[in-house]
Formats: sequence, structure tokens, C-alpha cells
Amino acid sequence: MKESSVPGHEATPFSYKEDDPGFNKFRSARIWSNFELVRFAHLFSGTVCNVSAARDEDKEGRCYRNYFSNASNYITTNHRQDEHTDFALDLEAALPENMAGICDCVFNHTTLEHVYECRRAFASLCAMSRDAVIVVVPYIQQMHGTPERYADFWRFTPYTMQRMYAENGLTLRYCSANGAERTSIYLFCLGYRNSAWDAHIPERLDIALDLEQPLYGNEYTNIIGGNTIR
Repeated sequence: MKESSVPGHEATPFSYKEDDPGFNKFRSARIWSNFELVRFAHLFSGTVCNVSAARDEDKEGRCYRNYFSNASNYITTNHRQDEHTDFALDLEAALPENMAGICDCVFNHTTLEHVYECRRAFASLCAMSRDAVIVVVPYIQQMHGTPERYADFWRFTPYTMQRMYAENGLTLRYCSANGAERTSIYLFCLGYRNSAWDAHIPERLDIALDLEQPLYGNEYTNIIGGNTIR
């Protein structure tokens, strides 16, 4: 199987330190999540669906389609049909019957916080996929959007994601978090139905909690995102 062919992401180590040249606190979490995705996207060889894809842009001048270099078919959905979209899909509504099981892997980036019925929306993502579901969600992020356009409702923890995957018959195998100071903190989550993926995807659940340290005290880095408030 060939590796991912996303230019600029194959060998360049990801860095998100504030004193690094080119550091952008508003893009750091997105860039980190792109590097996480490039580690796994090429593993999936069936049909991949980017849900709520907009123009399928990774915000670095690339398309997410290129990350899934071994996919036999790549499709996109948006809230409304447009020239960039294969299917219209409203995550606030019930999943249409013809959308169930249409792909082998669902990918969705920072959408669930904008859907008030986020558990139903996540259930739809899982129902669309015959196997894997990859989502990126905010753990800590400045409030964004307005009630008139993409209202911002939710933030997610690793425990939340672990439970939502389980509720829908999937195992959350990999859940990582970035750790830059004074930036957004995202969770990158990868879960699936087929346990054969265990041989290819490491087990990880980023819950950095040292029970020997005070939860509320001077050790703010004791928990995910704590370094954003120290």
C-alpha cells in the first residue's frame, strides 16, 4: 500500500510552539489535526465521505481528498447542494434511508459543535459508515459563529467521544489532543467496527490526568487544555 501523498506532510515534523517561525494561534489546531489525519487517511481503500466538507479544503491550500490517497471513491456532503457537493445532508435532520451505509469511512472536521442535536448528528455519521468514523472536534476553542450562521453550541472531552462511539457500535481506538499554549485544543478521534484495524492503528486516549497532582492548583497542565489557562 502506498503512503499518503499529501505534499508537505510526508516527512515534515509538526510543530506548534508559540516561538516557532510561522506560528499562527488561529490555525495551529487545524494544522495539527491535518498532520494527525495524514498518519491514517491512506489506510482506507474503500469509499470515503467527507461530511460537511464545504469545498473540501484543509485550510493549508490542499484538499482532504488528497489525504485519502488509496480511496476507491471519495464523495462529499454539505448542508445544501452546490457545485462542490455530491450530496446534500442536513445533520440536524434524521439521516435519509439512502444515505445509510454508503461508505467505508466517514470524515468530519469541526462540525458537531455547530449542531444542537450533536448526538443525533454523530449517530448519523456512524450510520453512514460501514466501518470507520474519523472526526475532529473542539475541546477548547474561542466561541465562533452566530445564531444566524453556524451557531456554536458544544465542546467535547475524550470521555464524551468514547461514549458516543460506543453508543453507536464503534470502538474509539485513537483519540489525541494538541497541546499548544493559548490556542484552540482539538481532539482527533478515529473509531471503527472492524477490530482488524487494531493491527494498524495504535491505541490512544489522551486523558492526561495524574492522580498524584492536584486537579485545581498550580499544575494546570495536569489535564488536557490546562496550559491554555495557566
